[in-house]
Amino acid sequence: MRALILPLVAAPLLAGCVSAVKTVVTAPVKAVGQVADWSTTSQDEADRNRGRELRKREEQMGKLSRQRDKAAEKCRDGDEEQCRRAEVLDHEIEALMAAPYQD
Repeated sequence: MRALILPLVAAPLLAGCVSAVKTVVTAPVKAVGQVADWSTTSQDEADRNRGRELRKREEQMGKLSRQRDKAAEKCRDGDEEQCRRAEVLDHEIEALMAAPYQD
C-alpha cells in the first residue's frame, strides 16, 4: 500500500520539477533568438531604409539641379561667378550619382 501512495504523492512534485527544468533549458535558446532578432535587419526593414535613402538622394539631386540651372541661366547672362558655380554644382551632381547606396 505504501508503495502505491508514495508515487501518487511524488507525481505532482515531479511535474513541477519537469516544468522548471524545461524553463531553465529553453531560456538560453529564447534569449539567443531574441538577440538575433534585435541584431539583424529584416528584409522589409532593409527595403524601407533603401527606399528612404533613394528618396533622400533624389531630393538632393533635384535641389542641386535647380541650383545648377539657375546658375547656368545667370552664366548665359554674363555672370562669370555663376558659371563657376554651375560647374561646381555639375561636379557635385556627378559625385552624388557615382556614390554607392548606403544600406
